[in-house]
This record gives sequence, structure tokens and C-alpha cells, in this order.
Amino acid sequence: MNDLIVSEDIVPIGEFKKQTSRLLRRVKEEGHPLLITQNGRPVGVVIPPEEYDRIQARDRLVAAAEEGLRQSKAGQVLSGEDVDRELDRAFGTGE
Repeated sequence: MNDLIVSEDIVPIGEFKKQTSRLLRRVKEEGHPLLITQNGRPVGVVIPPEEYDRIQARDRLVAAAEEGLRQSKAGQVLSGEDVDRELDRAFGTGE
């Protein structure tokens, strides 16, 4: 995703309402986020759908890593043999 360009990518909610189709097309084509303001304060950000998907995937990966670290610190770990058994149980040995 491209960086926010302050002079172009911040719009008041009234302008967003009037030009929704054009602004959404610009977000999709240029990849710039669009910051929507109300009474001069930020109230929302519009991003391309691909960027949203990328953020969600990254968040799931980070959450899984954090959970693994939490379990490791709590002593909830498996030996290599236990992992092998679990993988064989889940996917078969292939032999």
C-alpha cells in the first residue's frame, strides 16, 4: 500500500459522501489509503481490499506466534517425538 499523501488523501465526510464512487475508485487504483474526517478529526480510513487481507493475515500470524510463545513460557511444549506422532496422526506417515 502506498503512503498517505496528506494534501490529497484526507477528505471531509461531506466530500466523501458527494464523491464516494470516485474516491473509492482512486483508493483501488492508486493504492493510497483515504482518511475521512468529521469536524476536522479523523473518523475512518478506507484502504484497498488487498491491503485489508494482508493486514488480517499478518495479524493472524502474529497472534499465532504470540500464543506459541505464551505456551512455551508456560511449559506447554512437545518433544520432537511427540510432534512426529501428532503429525503422523494428522497426516499419516506416507510410508
